[in-house]
Amino acid sequence: MITVLSGGTGSLKLIQGLVNFIKPEEITLIVNTADDFEWLGLYVSPDLDTTIYLLAGLLDIDKFWGIKGDTFHFLSMIKRYGYEDWFSVGDQDLATHLHRTILIKKGHTLTDIATKLCHTFNIKVKILPMSDDKVTTFVKTDQGIFPFQEFWVKRKGKDKVLGVNLEGIREAKPAPGVIESITKAEGIIIGPSNPVTSIGPILGVPGIRKTLESVRVKRICISPIVGTEPVSGPAGNLLSGIGLEVSSFGVASIYQGLIDEIFIDNRDKALAERIRKLGIKVFCSDIIMKSEEDKMRLAKLVIKNLGATYDKN
Repeated sequence: MITVLSGGTGSLKLIQGLVNFIKPEEITLIVNTADDFEWLGLYVSPDLDTTIYLLAGLLDIDKFWGIKGDTFHFLSMIKRYGYEDWFSVGDQDLATHLHRTILIKKGHTLTDIATKLCHTFNIKVKILPMSDDKVTTFVKTDQGIFPFQEFWVKRKGKDKVLGVNLEGIREAKPAPGVIESITKAEGIIIGPSNPVTSIGPILGVPGIRKTLESVRVKRICISPIVGTEPVSGPAGNLLSGIGLEVSSFGVASIYQGLIDEIFIDNRDKALAERIRKLGIKVFCSDIIMKSEEDKMRLAKLVIKNLGATYDKN
């Protein structure tokens, strides 16, 4: 079994590759839930939903969020009533948020709901929220403090970042199965997701970082930065906002003590020696995943470097 820490689009593209070589039942995903928020009274869990839609074959791959072919009649109508429409929710996507909200009101946890959704869509990969407790990411900027979705979606991530706060993180507990999925894994991958607001909250849940530090299996990270720019998303703005170098070295410094090896892009070979001084091995490759072939190629390299023998064929 391998365990993947996941959030955002980068990790999901890698997962698209991994499922070509590893039996879905042998993969556990620990997913960020600090982006979760309430929208028009509904509980929205963006990273969990995107993960489920991807593995169910429903995801709009062009946008990498929402459901392919979805309509937006509800959003159009609610706007006529004077509500904001910056969070673009399709009609089928809305059903998921409503379903989750109903179940939460009945006392179900995020873990329960993820399991039910996986059963509904016949998903064999094990999907675990990082915690069943509420954790909310707030981004401090030069224009004020905003929940992550407002900073990134509504305000387009343009404000200068001055800091990040994870409200509720100290009180949160790992969701059932999370610690076990790390201790029993035969290899661990930190996906190429934003290290500050996607992977950072997972590692911030008490017990997860300590467990990841203690395991003796191979731990590999794929950098989400090429040169001085993120492959996608606001990682660059966030890294600089918390005082870290926007580079694969900056990413490696965050994960020092948690990983044995980092995949960086061929164009960043000059950073390799600095990273090695952190006690981290470096593997240089083309880490950009534009095509299905790219995803499969990178996934196969990661599996090989883990020392895993999981080929489905």
